[in-house]
Amino acid sequence: MSERKIEEIGKIKLDLTHYPGEDLYCDGDVEDELLDIAKNYSSVEYPRIIEERKSWEILYHLSCQRENIVEWLPIHSSMKVLEVGSGCGAITGALSRRAGEVTCVELSRKRSMINAYRHMEAENVTIHVGNFQDVEPDLPKDYDYICLIGVFEYAQAYIGSKTPYEDFLRIIKKHLKSGGHIAIAIENKFGLKYWAGCREDHLGSYFSGIEDYPEGGVVRTFTREGLLSIAKRCGFKETQMYYPYPDYKFMTTLYSDKRLPKRGELSNNMRNFDRDRIQLFDEKRVFDTILKEGQFPLFSNSYMLLLGPSLPEEYVKYSNDRKEEFQIKTLQKGTGSGKILEKHPLCKEAQNHIEATARAYEKLTERYEGSRIAVNESRLDKTADGIPYITIKYLEGRTLEEILDERLLENDLDGFHRLFDEYLKRISWGEEKAVADYDLIFANILISQGGNERNEKTGKSENLNIDSYLSGEKWGLIDCEWTFDKAVDTKQIAFRAIYCYLLEDEKRNALNPDLIFDKLGIGPAEAEQYRREEMKFQKYVTGKRLSMAEIREAIGQPVYTLTDFCEGLRNKAADDRIQIYEDTGRGFLEEQSFFPEEDGEQIRRGDDGQVELSVRIPGGRSAVRIDPGSHACIIHVKRISWNGEGISLKGKQLQMNGFRIGEEMYAFPTEDPNITLSLWGLPAGEENHLEAVMEITRMSLESVKHLQKRGLFS
Repeated sequence: MSERKIEEIGKIKLDLTHYPGEDLYCDGDVEDELLDIAKNYSSVEYPRIIEERKSWEILYHLSCQRENIVEWLPIHSSMKVLEVGSGCGAITGALSRRAGEVTCVELSRKRSMINAYRHMEAENVTIHVGNFQDVEPDLPKDYDYICLIGVFEYAQAYIGSKTPYEDFLRIIKKHLKSGGHIAIAIENKFGLKYWAGCREDHLGSYFSGIEDYPEGGVVRTFTREGLLSIAKRCGFKETQMYYPYPDYKFMTTLYSDKRLPKRGELSNNMRNFDRDRIQLFDEKRVFDTILKEGQFPLFSNSYMLLLGPSLPEEYVKYSNDRKEEFQIKTLQKGTGSGKILEKHPLCKEAQNHIEATARAYEKLTERYEGSRIAVNESRLDKTADGIPYITIKYLEGRTLEEILDERLLENDLDGFHRLFDEYLKRISWGEEKAVADYDLIFANILISQGGNERNEKTGKSENLNIDSYLSGEKWGLIDCEWTFDKAVDTKQIAFRAIYCYLLEDEKRNALNPDLIFDKLGIGPAEAEQYRREEMKFQKYVTGKRLSMAEIREAIGQPVYTLTDFCEGLRNKAADDRIQIYEDTGRGFLEEQSFFPEEDGEQIRRGDDGQVELSVRIPGGRSAVRIDPGSHACIIHVKRISWNGEGISLKGKQLQMNGFRIGEEMYAFPTEDPNITLSLWGLPAGEENHLEAVMEITRMSLESVKHLQKRGLFS
């Protein structure tokens, strides 16, 4: 073994023994920006920086939600973890807080430095900088967990063989402790978002994975069966498939084959942070159809494949888009005696919230004693480290939200209103007492009667008799998290339930809320007051933080519907039209201009953006202006001639409202680019021949202005 070359940043060790001396890949200036942030700002400032800089790269590398994909794993302080492809440290922090020892492998030194500076207080992390194949022989063979998060799809780049994915996994397997786990997070090549019009994550092109990567390259993603087949060929007999939603990068919910999504749950689908996209259909509605047909595992956007003994974790939901004192996770576990639910704080600041939620169970149980509402049994426990968490009894049944949706689907408005009336009657019990659950939305009411006949494959109830739900002895209240020590009018709680219900799904617009508000005795002024109260409540929960939807809007990646796209094609054709202006001594005027004929003798276009212009100009003109389109662009001016005589691009004969970026290359930071040819001194007749050959590359105005602002070119 060669002599170790160790560099320390804080308490982090960078092992540079196998570093080749230069970074073989780089994401450009953003890595310098990330390094500056890691050096000069603490992690508590990252949310503010993300919101201020409105950058996909900054969000991707610094968001705490990146940690969710591994945070749920039952890693503890006696365990060793290997993270391959640790990058800028998006998940390293989560691993270091749980494990006794974390070993990272990363090819880029600069990325490793970013990782080290942001986690420099972690004394249990070593980062090996270098090619995985060079580092791998030095790694021990007793890791409890090996994490391949966004790495497995690049195996062809690491392993030069005919079966790179199998060979890579076999190499990784050698370093796994007996009874240990390999965690692989990867996009699903058949993910619904790709069918709906999102670009393939790695290539940025449409439908590449669905079409099985016809352009080649080193990146490959897989379907569920594809991943499992690779694992089987590598000798793994124990596997668990999890389904991160919306995807593994910014996961908020983790499903499994033992707890698949329910219809209506998959509504957070607009996640194009990094680039624009087309929206070919409503993904929520299609997901509902997929769930109805039992096909969700095929179309989940991402996978988390766990190789090794089965874990009890079946479902995880993260609520870490809130302010710190309310950041928690909800776990569903399978045990020998059945299923349980747990709520855990995600940071020290949230521990008080967990304890308050446990007290809320006792207070609400007292309020609803003798009623037909049963508060789900909860108890406060503590981990071995003394951290409080709540254990909650698992209840079977259907949510009131599911049943109400079913009534709307069946156009049974009478059944809907009967259920709503029963809801009002039950939740109003003890209204005068100084305790109220503000979050008594329909999704938090569980009804067991009538639900046991539900067909789990189709999601439909085989017994649609409303009376079986109305007569249920107890309706379960399954979430006490937002309980306040004050009396709240039932009509305000019911208003919020309807308000949230309608906002979540356009399909519910068939319901006329005015009928319900009239029933509640809520007029327009009071309804507006309750809406303002709801806004205040949301800000109370999230603080000043932007939601991920708001961050997506701030980053500004557009979504085009199919209609927008078709209209855009028509507009683009109009924007690409070349216009010729002739100066007869009065300047350039619209009435003294024309559009050359496309695809004829005057204009010929090539597939590579090349345009060949050939037009006749009458005599008596002092100048001619070529407008190559109505958009910012970069133009390679290959040739301009007047009556067969070439015009020098460096002389005063040609003037452009762009700036030079290279030999014969010009950038135009305007949506009205133009090239003006002065005819002074040029031979002219009664009819003259203007020719131009140009390669036009359309660009966003912001991109060209960015080039100009940075002064990269003269």
